[in-house]
Amino acid sequence: MRWTSIAALLSLLASSAVATPLFTPEEQVALAGPIRTADKWSWKDCGEPDWPVQIESIEVSPDPPQPGKDLTVKVKASVIERIAEGAYADVEVKLGLVKILEKTFDVCEEARNANATVQCPVEVGPYLVEQTVALPKEIPRAKFKVNVNGYTEEDEEMLCLNLEIDFMKNPFPGRKLW
Repeated sequence: MRWTSIAALLSLLASSAVATPLFTPEEQVALAGPIRTADKWSWKDCGEPDWPVQIESIEVSPDPPQPGKDLTVKVKASVIERIAEGAYADVEVKLGLVKILEKTFDVCEEARNANATVQCPVEVGPYLVEQTVALPKEIPRAKFKVNVNGYTEEDEEMLCLNLEIDFMKNPFPGRKLW
């Protein structure tokens, strides 16, 4: 099983949420509360309204995500405080109740490595992040929980995001089990 591929996918979702790869300014976005998007995945902005990064929406295609297919993630966010070199994100990934990844990512380094069109510093303003990644077929049929806590270069809270992704196969397509 290629756990590194799974971790890379989940890290992509996390780093997209902290405003690193492929930012393009878009018209002003409004702040919104938690949103549940589908039965197979969901997200929640667990940050405070005055934190530097505010997530408005996250969309994925296909919805729900499917192992072995390309996944496009679109994140609308507002940056309300400049993000500079030294910003980082702690990412924790759980498979059910078991922690399979706990890692700290340098936000600006991830942007450079992804050859993102916007590099640090990330200026104040609204953004739309769009990134496509190939999902490995080997993703276990399980539920993943991803917790992202982002921090500024001064170690102040920048972002909190919780994602849940359910790759469990429904034995009765088109029917809800519960």
